[in-house]
Amino acid sequence: MRKPLALIAALGLVGALSSCTQFPELDASVTNAARAAPYPDLVPLGGLQARLNTSNIAPDTVSTIEARIARLEARADRLRGSVIDDATRARMQAGVRQ
Repeated sequence: MRKPLALIAALGLVGALSSCTQFPELDASVTNAARAAPYPDLVPLGGLQARLNTSNIAPDTVSTIEARIARLEARADRLRGSVIDDATRARMQAGVRQ
């Protein structure tokens, strides 16, 4: 019965101590130029979505990416193999049996 009470007290103490921290001065980090800058214009989303749908990928980029994928997959296949060759494994097994 005492453990839950101690846990609640500890959590309350941690919460109380963390609430006493000094909050950083955010107003001092804003430059005068940013403070004097006008608010950004609100624009309709239609124009932004149209720009998102256009592709900037060149035709040769696809083949470059596919070649990189093939190299990475081949490397992953090499890394999946056994780290210990058969002769070393047999020698280790013989040492364990002795």
